Amino acid sequence: MPRLRMVPRDELHPFGEVMFGALFGDRDPIEEPGTPSGTPGDWWPVFANSPDCFDHCCGGFQYYRDPKRKLDPKLRELGQTRTGWARGSRFVFSQHSKASRDVGLTDEQVSAIPHWQVADCFDAQQRAVLAYTDALVVMGGRVADGIFDALRSHLDDEEILELTYIVMTYEMHATMSKALRTEYDDVDDPVQEVADPQGRFAGLDIFEGMEGSQGPPPEA
Repeated sequence: MPRLRMVPRDELHPFGEVMFGALFGDRDPIEEPGTPSGTPGDWWPVFANSPDCFDHCCGGFQYYRDPKRKLDPKLRELGQTRTGWARGSRFVFSQHSKASRDVGLTDEQVSAIPHWQVADCFDAQQRAVLAYTDALVVMGGRVADGIFDALRSHLDDEEILELTYIVMTYEMHATMSKALRTEYDDVDDPVQEVADPQGRFAGLDIFEGMEGSQGPPPEA
């Protein structure tokens, strides 16, 4: 379950009702989950907690999908999908893997996005976009001159700004989805202490009595 309250259908603001009607018909997704793309659909009632935030996010969706965008949709989806992978969001990665195929990327290319650095199915332009995406998301915006020069050899200023804005918007969505445990990001953190049936420091017992051994570490 998401960490925040899900807003019932009868409490929606006007634009929220428009979007819910398009996605869920007459259903309340709290009572009857599911969207046409197969997701649980809980992102929408969670974000409806703030009507202004809901509307702002939907404006972002409209922005990147607007036919006025100059950036090639294939390059856009490469950036969005790689962002989902790099930020560790199952939701963003899964949704935009599908969207990548919808805009014409091949199954081979979509499957190679996690290991694009050693894949030979991307051309020079696509590799520049993927490298730039990693610099934005993984390296926090530290874009080496060589990466930016490669990107600029393929895209103009307007396209680069669109790509940067869309990638960073989806870094936000990926991070928020994980933090709020919406959709496919409602998963437990895999980094957990694994219980040792022998006791807290049992794994160090083999060092006892050895020359130079100082015994187990002190309690923190």
